[in-house]
Amino acid sequence: MHLLKSKKRNKKEDNVWSSISDLMSGLMIIFLFISISFMSKVSKENIKIKKEQKAIKQVVDTYKAIRVNIYEDLNEEFKDDLKNWKIVIDPKDLAVRFQEPEVFFDRGQVLVKPQFKNILDDFFPRYIKIIYGKYKNNIEEVRIEGYTSSEWNQDSKQLNSYFNNMSLSQDRTRNVLQYVMNLKDSKQYHKWLIEHLTANGMSYSHRYYDENGNENKKKSRRVEFKIRTNADYIISQIIKEYEDKK
Repeated sequence: MHLLKSKKRNKKEDNVWSSISDLMSGLMIIFLFISISFMSKVSKENIKIKKEQKAIKQVVDTYKAIRVNIYEDLNEEFKDDLKNWKIVIDPKDLAVRFQEPEVFFDRGQVLVKPQFKNILDDFFPRYIKIIYGKYKNNIEEVRIEGYTSSEWNQDSKQLNSYFNNMSLSQDRTRNVLQYVMNLKDSKQYHKWLIEHLTANGMSYSHRYYDENGNENKKKSRRVEFKIRTNADYIISQIIKEYEDKK
């Protein structure tokens, strides 16, 4: 009798342990599936991240290449004129910066001076030939920007001085735009220029300062031809290409 009870108890314990073992096996299978699913998801996310990184790198590389090429072409074209015309070509914003204000306009006046006209006669046809001939599909805008110093008169309030200089700079840049558009060599580019060339008076924003924090009034007064590439369009095309491949 005692032996029979012992056998029943052992059988019952075996059934319990068997059930626990089955439960643990089931849980292990569930955890295994969860792990596989998680690893698969992580793997897919890693692939997605790598694709996105590749797309971003492509955008950056394309953008950099266009800017570098434009800068190098402009620098090569005008390297012999930089000193004579007192200009610099900035690789950061692709600005051709004219920095000799006495050449541009008489003080407080908006008419383009003959000396500056002579420079524009030489500069602009060569400039637009490069821009249009090689990069017209990569350019969103060519901006003629005119900057003044903060000077107006001592009785003017700061805001009035800013507005007066804004009006002055806008009239000046508009006259520069009108002059270059009317050049004989510009006629073949008129359709494209109308869509892309703009005149922008900047008043005395973005002034230059010396090491002591004082405004460099002469350097602040300048005219710039600046290029904006169509990076947004390039980015959208790359994103579209990436989306199509997903």
